[in-house]
Amino acid sequence: MKAASGIGIGVAILAILGGAMIEGTSLGILMNIPALSIVLGGTAGVTLAAVGMETFLAMPKLLIRATSSAGPDLAGRAQELVGFAEQARRDGLLSLESSVGQVDDAFCRRGLQLVVDGTEAGAVRDVMEGEIDAMAARHAVGSGAFEKAGGFAPTIGILGAVLGLMHALGFLDQPAMLGPAIAGAFVATLLGVGLANIVMLPIGNRLQALSLEEQGLREMTMEGVLAIQAGENPRIVSERLQTFVPPAQRSALADDGGSDGAASIDEARRRKAA
Repeated sequence: MKAASGIGIGVAILAILGGAMIEGTSLGILMNIPALSIVLGGTAGVTLAAVGMETFLAMPKLLIRATSSAGPDLAGRAQELVGFAEQARRDGLLSLESSVGQVDDAFCRRGLQLVVDGTEAGAVRDVMEGEIDAMAARHAVGSGAFEKAGGFAPTIGILGAVLGLMHALGFLDQPAMLGPAIAGAFVATLLGVGLANIVMLPIGNRLQALSLEEQGLREMTMEGVLAIQAGENPRIVSERLQTFVPPAQRSALADDGGSDGAASIDEARRRKAA
């Protein structure tokens, strides 16, 4: 489900605020401008210092990706690769040249192009493994930015609470003012802990999960491309690729093991479009 992360964060926020309202807490107390400024501004500043401007500016896009991206279609990719294996076994590797340009995924397209160009299997594997490693490193930077922000936010919240308590001590001779001042001081801690554990850390974890899923897709793609280059039987290619596909999704792939190559490719593209 694409929106699972967004829904989960929304449910957590509603549950916490709902519980506070049931207890009789006024949500208006959370609209504490100094606390918001300290926590949001402080967390943003130290995160920028930690990860650099380029990664910091990319965080909004990563947030959208984490809350709206579905997992990769492993069965669809496997089906597409089996179709190419059938076409290559029937008409030769060079017959794939006309189809390579229509492959949507750049990683798969590059691997097939290397095969069509006659690149040695070892070199094809090296190039594709290098792409996977580089992608994993890029993704680690993005997810790490949210993890760092999640680590900073509670500490910034504590700093805000200390500043608030220092201000509250000025009202020791005014009991009517002392209670609200102390309550306001703890708002910063609440915001810092909430920002970390409701938003930043879950988003970082989700980005890590998406990265692992993408790595699995690319590893499967690499094995499929190398099997095509080796001229393996499409049925064997299908069996090999099924090991990467969750069991619940394997039946459709198995049923297509002996189908026409072009039909398999077209069906995979229809699955992706859907």
